[in-house]
Amino acid sequence: MAKRFNIRMAGVGGQGVVTGSHILSTAVINAGGESTIVPFYGSEKRMAPVESYVRVSDEPIYEIGEITFPHIIIIFHPQVITHGKSYTMPFYFGLKEDGVALINNDGPMNLQKDQARELEERRAKLYYFPATKISLEVAGMDLATNMALMGCIGAITGLTTMAGLEQAVKDRFLGKGFVVSGGTAALDSVVERKFKKKQELIDKNVAVMRAGWNYAVEHGWAAPDVKRVDTPVAAAAASAS
Repeated sequence: MAKRFNIRMAGVGGQGVVTGSHILSTAVINAGGESTIVPFYGSEKRMAPVESYVRVSDEPIYEIGEITFPHIIIIFHPQVITHGKSYTMPFYFGLKEDGVALINNDGPMNLQKDQARELEERRAKLYYFPATKISLEVAGMDLATNMALMGCIGAITGLTTMAGLEQAVKDRFLGKGFVVSGGTAALDSVVERKFKKKQELIDKNVAVMRAGWNYAVEHGWAAPDVKRVDTPVAAAAASAS
């Protein structure tokens, strides 16, 4: 039976919503699946609403565009809910029955009575996931919040692998075909330093992503065939530095 998820991501500027959606889409393709993506945002500034629509499947996808009826919604920032910082309101608009709402928050939120009732009627699964807290604890920065969320949703859908996610991160930060070489020794040195800095950033982001993946597994959210992954020594060392 085909596996398919229409995913709507909502957050605010500066959180890497679009970057996260590109990484998830690429990771699914890396693992042999299919994906399309459409980002949507107005003014490109911090804390302005941002949405992105990602379709992932293990079969061909022929649609593209806004996702009105998602199987999964990902809320990158609590203010999407509390302050209405979203182009789609209420935040769960169109969520299919038995759908998933993955919400970046340290614990359950006090939703309005009507919202709580409507979500209950849809049998929605509310997964409160401390993505920012994990990013700070593992990488020492909140900028990897999107990586924690992508690791978590990757495990929930079961349509990619940790290897697929890691490769997507490397492609995003380094680009394909990155070669540490140059015409002079000085150029080699500059490129090597740049590569080393990017590699450290990749290691931290991957460590956060793995933590998100494992969180989903440990809390029983992951797809049945998804297993916990170990954190490489190199990534752990980079996270602790």
